[in-house]
Amino acid sequence: MESDEEIRRVPDFVSGEQTGPAASGSHGGAAGAGPSGAGQRKRGRSPAEKEHRRLKRLLRNRVSAQQARERKKAYLSDLEEKVKELERKNMELEERLSTVQNENQMLRQILKNTTVNRKGSSSSIGESLS
Repeated sequence: MESDEEIRRVPDFVSGEQTGPAASGSHGGAAGAGPSGAGQRKRGRSPAEKEHRRLKRLLRNRVSAQQARERKKAYLSDLEEKVKELERKNMELEERLSTVQNENQMLRQILKNTTVNRKGSSSSIGESLS
């Protein structure tokens, strides 16, 4: 399996011409600058150099697309993990809610029974006094 460095590296195209930045005419100066002074700019690229640049661009795009797919895969994996964690937490909270609601209902019933008993006993005490 090739490493990332080997995949990204594009061999310089050699066809008897000089390769590299000087060959492309992009030396950063004005059109007549430099020792050659021929005024050669990007227009003067040979078909072989154009093809070489096209292949380099395609390779960069391919690598970039692969990296984007890997980032997306990692992002989705992270989201799926968060979903599982939140579902687990939601289930725990639903169980806790159910328990608290049951406890609340029982306490209300106990409170209701004790107030009914007190009313019944206080009314019977009031009747016995009169």
